[in-house]
Amino acid sequence: MKKICLLLAVLVYSFAASSQNLMTPEKLWQLGRVSALGLTKDKQFLLYSVAIPSIAENKSKRKIYKIAVTGGDAMEVSNADSLMENEKISSDGKYIISSDEVQVKNVKANDIYKDLPKSNAYVFTSLNYRHWDTWEDGKFAHVFVAPYSNGKAGEAKDIMAGEPYDAPQKPFGGDEDFVWNPDGKHVVYVAKKKFGTAYAISTNTELYEYDVENGTTKNLTEKNKGYDVNPQFNKQGNLAWLQMKREGYEADKQDIIVGVKIIAPNGESSLKTYNLTTTRDDIHVESFKWSEDGKSIFFIAPINGTLQLFSVNNPT
Repeated sequence: MKKICLLLAVLVYSFAASSQNLMTPEKLWQLGRVSALGLTKDKQFLLYSVAIPSIAENKSKRKIYKIAVTGGDAMEVSNADSLMENEKISSDGKYIISSDEVQVKNVKANDIYKDLPKSNAYVFTSLNYRHWDTWEDGKFAHVFVAPYSNGKAGEAKDIMAGEPYDAPQKPFGGDEDFVWNPDGKHVVYVAKKKFGTAYAISTNTELYEYDVENGTTKNLTEKNKGYDVNPQFNKQGNLAWLQMKREGYEADKQDIIVGVKIIAPNGESSLKTYNLTTTRDDIHVESFKWSEDGKSIFFIAPINGTLQLFSVNNPT
């Protein structure tokens, strides 16, 4: 009797297993890649995108949807840009910021040696000549500021003209690497202003503040020698960012720093900083967001193999 029961159990299990679809790369390619885009201007809907990879076309097709923050059915939209606030436009609406690639260095042989126009070699004399699968080609991502009126941008100014540095950072940096101060007069961007071997071995990214009116640039995080990334302002003008302390240590603990601008009697400004997560050795902040009233910060950090949502008060 036991043998019959065992045989029946094996047959039932085998039938159930054979009726299920196996997980294959092809099945994974059919899954949509979901990314949150943000809230609509009225804060009533969440916008998100779903990208479906196409093997035949070797690219993904993306659709954008909105869903009420209170729940309900999702609706496809075609005008997502008009539904969201454009954070790259200054608070007074006079300027817009963007990023673009700029040729700064000559590394191709036919650019260096004009008598060798057919040469397709790259010439390097030091690091950094390649990052993973991408060669350094002498082009660098720069931040641009342009006057903005009636929905159109005027002639853009490269605020890093001639500099062999990237902003946004490569390879992971994006739009979060350059942001407006709510005063509409200053742009803060992330850059590691080192070149060659010094760039390759350093983790010392800095936050730089560009003054739109007088064209000057100031290093806001010069005292810290590790990573300074992801600058975000609240509506009250307080600046927060993510920071690692130690130079050259990519796996250092990442904390949330809040900086408050202090004006000295001579008119010079500096940042008084507060580390909001330094007392928790078990917390490595992955991402964060200011609350609407600017009184607290929400952040995500891994704890015991899970990702948890936290909040911390703004001490300023």
